[in-house]
Amino acid sequence: VQLQAFGGGLVQAGGSLRLSCATSGLTFSNYVMGWFRQAPGKERELVATINRGTYYVDSVKGRFTISRDNAENTVYLQMNSLKPDDTAVYSCAAASRSRVGAALIAPTYDYWGQGTQVTVSS
Repeated sequence: VQLQAFGGGLVQAGGSLRLSCATSGLTFSNYVMGWFRQAPGKERELVATINRGTYYVDSVKGRFTISRDNAENTVYLQMNSLKPDDTAVYSCAAASRSRVGAALIAPTYDYWGQGTQVTVSS
């Protein structure tokens, strides 16, 4: 199983980025997909999840949109109105749908991508 995240970069505050996470080796439609982030000196934080519905952490509601393309085995994170506080390494992860009730915590996730750096300058 492989998850490969890309699309990060350096952007000014107020700008946008779109992250992609391409997966292989798993039956993508059977997995809850999540995006997590970790800033220097901070704990890893769940940003958003998508199953049949979506979940967002309060700090990104209205600015970020998670989506998935089951035909392409890919999950996306559209990030708008970026703020310096959004600076972090963003990672995608996959969890079996059988554990969807615990999809808000990192240990639930079976597979992780390598992360992509997002830096928002003020």
